[in-house]
Amino acid sequence: MTTPGPAAAPEQDKGGLRTALAGLTTRGRSFLAAGIAAAICAYVLGQSDLLRVGLLLAVLPLVCATVLYRTRYRVAGSRRLSPARVPAGSEARVHLRMDNVSRLPTGLLMLQDRVPYVLGPRPRFVLDRVEAGGRREVSYRVRSDLRGRYPLGPLQLRLTDPFGMCELTRSFSTYDTLTVIPRVEPLPPVRLSGEAKGYGDGRQRSLALAGEDDMIPRGYRHGDDLRRVHWRSTARYGELMVRREEQPQRSRCTVLLDTRAEAYLGAGPDSAFEWAVSGAASMLVHMLERGFSVRLLTDTGSSVPGDGADGFAGASQESADAAGLMMDTLSVIDHSDGTGLSPAYDVLRGGNEGLLVAFLGDLDEEQATVIGKMRQRSGGAVAFLLDSEIWTREPGDVAGPGAGSAGEETLRLLHEAGWTAMIVPRGASLTDLWRQADRQRTGVATGSGMEGRS
Repeated sequence: MTTPGPAAAPEQDKGGLRTALAGLTTRGRSFLAAGIAAAICAYVLGQSDLLRVGLLLAVLPLVCATVLYRTRYRVAGSRRLSPARVPAGSEARVHLRMDNVSRLPTGLLMLQDRVPYVLGPRPRFVLDRVEAGGRREVSYRVRSDLRGRYPLGPLQLRLTDPFGMCELTRSFSTYDTLTVIPRVEPLPPVRLSGEAKGYGDGRQRSLALAGEDDMIPRGYRHGDDLRRVHWRSTARYGELMVRREEQPQRSRCTVLLDTRAEAYLGAGPDSAFEWAVSGAASMLVHMLERGFSVRLLTDTGSSVPGDGADGFAGASQESADAAGLMMDTLSVIDHSDGTGLSPAYDVLRGGNEGLLVAFLGDLDEEQATVIGKMRQRSGGAVAFLLDSEIWTREPGDVAGPGAGSAGEETLRLLHEAGWTAMIVPRGASLTDLWRQADRQRTGVATGSGMEGRS
């Protein structure tokens, strides 16, 4: 980004004088006031020497303001974030670079960058005289415990004269954005039911099981190996046809995030909703690393990366790009105004969606029934329930009789529907719960979404 010096952009004289006078510091205003007072006293008392002193005091700040305002130079500034996407609670470094691209050296420069208060104090730097064609580089650190997208900038440049009589501030026009994504917790590998066979832990191969006469060829595409040309089909259809070979098919995983405002109580980085968002982020990254095609689905029925051919990312899209897109979405996701999970069920009931991992808030009997129906459309299903009563209970409080009965009833309904489900204690580790879900799966006869691993 580049910004002109104080007088690089032409302005009217009247506006320029008003701007210069507005930049007078307390010292400059004091000199001006003292000069005017001395001139008045000299006129009243008839003291010519006092008049000269008064004129000197009054003229000095005006001259400084005029010279500073009319000094012509150009300064180029740039900002670089390292990294531009950072997990909550981690630090990012912001590098600032100032280049004097004019033919004149600058005076003393005071540099200030605007940052949201959640990232820390506003950074300020004092730069010495920058020679013509010279540069200065400074950096500062930012950190946030709250996910989100935070603008950095615009950068402000404050100039002052050697006597400290006048200060002028100019702002750059551009800014950058720091994305604070949810915390991602590494998860241990476990074998998941619904995984395709024959391709590591997460893919399967679709083979042409019949003989050559029963083979289903396809049209030739640019780049196909000519050795795959199926001449009998070519003669039959009158166009070049090639044999279909083994086609790798990724297993799918849908991560369902319940964002209903009525399903969660409390706020802040340690709230149940933030735990659910962080858990969804961890699960998405974990599944992408294992070779799954994944998507993020919310209670409103909206999915990320989008409504493409299959709505999943990872097969036709680089995993890093898919993870970045979903992390950016989770960095700004907020509570929805929805009251039910039916929109998400409408998306899932279109076909077999493979593995389904859900992070859910409070569920009544009706919504628990809807979640139970989702299991029928999935090759495996794991649910993490965040009971508001547990998460809002103060440490040391003793639960009374019947406490947690609503969550336990929901848990029972999901188990009966074939889910591997568990209640998440306050501050629990997703890694431990992931292992617990694996053990729970191996300890029951009905498949609930996970298979043990030796």
